[in-house]
Amino acid sequence: MGSRRLERVAVATVVAAAVFLAAVAGSGLAIGRTSDPGKLPQTRALPSTSTRGFRAQMTALWNGIVADSLQPAMPAFFPRSAYLKVKQISDPAADYRDRLLGAFGADIRAAHALLGREAGRATFLYVSVPRQWAWINPGHCFNRIGYWHAPGSRLVYRQRGQLRSFGIYSLISWRGEWYVVHLAEFDRPGTVYEPAPGRGRYGPPGGC
Repeated sequence: MGSRRLERVAVATVVAAAVFLAAVAGSGLAIGRTSDPGKLPQTRALPSTSTRGFRAQMTALWNGIVADSLQPAMPAFFPRSAYLKVKQISDPAADYRDRLLGAFGADIRAAHALLGREAGRATFLYVSVPRQWAWINPGHCFNRIGYWHAPGSRLVYRQRGQLRSFGIYSLISWRGEWYVVHLAEFDRPGTVYEPAPGRGRYGPPGGC
């Protein structure tokens, strides 16, 4: 191959690489990002409720409630891989499957029943998170890894022209993102946490 042709090939390769990197940057994707955040290490980054990611997660939760189905709501739920790293108990995988997921599914069914036969006509508005966060240090609450905890958030929606809400009992963080770990009170699966007309009130601080 002649030198001029080699130069043309090299230039074309550089241009193609630049176009690819620009497209990746424009799409908001990151090279090497895993689709499972639990495979990456925890950070102390403060979660935000103003990101598109948080809105998408809470919309997924709402969609699961409206559909009375666990699967659509899973993007909002704490990742299994992260839970296996966090929990310092004998069998965190079984605990996640049998207790956490079982309770989450029961809570979704209860929230769907709250919306009633016109669930599909209700409109999700937002999730409001209190500012009374706490960093749960390793060694507390049977955990080996710390995380931010926000208790008593409120999911606000509109139904039949009325503003309504119910609580999300517990959000915890992984790598600067909020995830649901208990939709209802952890010892009352299959219930709705403090449903109320209007925006309601935040739950009390504390807990794990």
